[in-house]
Amino acid sequence: MAAAAAAAALAPAEPPPAMPQAAGTGGPAARRDFYWLRSFLAGGIAGCCAKTTVAPLDRVKVLLQAHNHHYRHLGVFSTLRAVPKKEGYLGLYKGNGAMMIRIFPYGAIQFMAFEQYKTLITTKLGVSGHVHRLMAGSMAGMTAVICTYPLDMVRVRLAFQVKGEHTYTGIIHAFKMIYAKEGGFLGFYRGLMPTILGMAPYAGVSFFTFGTLKSVGLSYAPTLLGRPSSDNPNVLVLKTHINLLCGGVAGAIAQTISYPFDVTRRRMQLGTVLPEFEKCLTMRETMKYVYGHHGIRKGLYRGLSLNYIRCVPSQAVAFTTYELMKQFFHLN
Repeated sequence: MAAAAAAAALAPAEPPPAMPQAAGTGGPAARRDFYWLRSFLAGGIAGCCAKTTVAPLDRVKVLLQAHNHHYRHLGVFSTLRAVPKKEGYLGLYKGNGAMMIRIFPYGAIQFMAFEQYKTLITTKLGVSGHVHRLMAGSMAGMTAVICTYPLDMVRVRLAFQVKGEHTYTGIIHAFKMIYAKEGGFLGFYRGLMPTILGMAPYAGVSFFTFGTLKSVGLSYAPTLLGRPSSDNPNVLVLKTHINLLCGGVAGAIAQTISYPFDVTRRRMQLGTVLPEFEKCLTMRETMKYVYGHHGIRKGLYRGLSLNYIRCVPSQAVAFTTYELMKQFFHLN
């Protein structure tokens, strides 16, 4: 989610106007051709690179959030050490295959929906500035989540498994088992409501905070914080390390606000895998159970420190890769 939001935040607000070019270099039509496909590829590659980089931390987060009985007595770093000992180093990447399948359509849908919603909000409601970015970002995030949620469900189920106790042998088997034993198609959408409620502030605050920090930085300290874009020297962009800092701050604020919904979502997604699943059938029941048995710090916010640790490498890889892909695909 963080990687896709980072990519979308960096995405150009609209297809860049075509500039006159010398003969043989491709004209305006060449720059417009397959714009969405090129954007799709750029965001997908950036998201996959970022998610693969932080996959071990994602696996540990799932294990801690749902209190896996093998690791629930451990902290973040002790779990990172314990997983390779028990499951081998590839155990840190369990569930990452499903994440790779999910991140491409997620990034593409979020980006395209963001553009459509932003245009709609501006033309129909007359709202512009940072507010329409917040509204469009929230709506785009929710749209992408709804479309790709079954893949996230399967990814979490695979990530929660421990070596020697496999319920699912792979992605296809997990899809078949969930469909057959958990209510058919609706079984893939367990936990959707807390996901939607968490995504709205997460994506909205991410877009809003990043956009605000970027605008303020370039307005008040353009020489110190900005540099000309390598793809278009007339456009001023943030320096790479400032970009990373702004993205990290935006991600940290958004994650703090939405994290209890993320914990609730994970528990509901795991469903019958957890022994207490009958007490966590709805969002309200799940939040009540987690708070009642584990409290706020060790329950609703368990694993939050790991999210902050994830933020730096995830944002670094996502922002850097996306900037490189934008130049490669001529998106600036």
